[in-house]
Amino acid sequence: MGEKVKVGIVICGRYGTCAGGKCFRALREREGAFAAYAGREVELVGFATCGGCPGGNVEYAPEEMKRNGAEVIHLATGFVVGYPPCPYLDHFVRMIPEKFGLKVVVGTHPVPQKYYRIHEKLGTWEGPHWEELLKPTLGDESVRLAYD
Repeated sequence: MGEKVKVGIVICGRYGTCAGGKCFRALREREGAFAAYAGREVELVGFATCGGCPGGNVEYAPEEMKRNGAEVIHLATGFVVGYPPCPYLDHFVRMIPEKFGLKVVVGTHPVPQKYYRIHEKLGTWEGPHWEELLKPTLGDESVRLAYD
């Protein structure tokens, strides 16, 4: 295996009771945003919620993860698939590297097809900004269906 990468995951507070099943599956299978680590060992060094809107825990959790060796913070797929998507996401994407010097990736597991369908109908993810944010987790229909 290639060089080990240490990651932390921050999930949206509205999913605060999530056990992380889809995220951990995607990490193990190197799917979704974790496909970028194919052939590399990955160590998960932290898992926390944002603390709920407006995301106060994002001011502190990445620092703890960094103390545990995190190099990358993944903002879980829930930040983009929720209804509506997180209104603070762009702020987190800019703030974490600035404050903590850590790389940020938007997404963990592939977008489930049921979320893809509703956001397509609502037009939520239209525009180049969304195309870039969803790139690591959108996959194709078969992958999305596997994560429904």
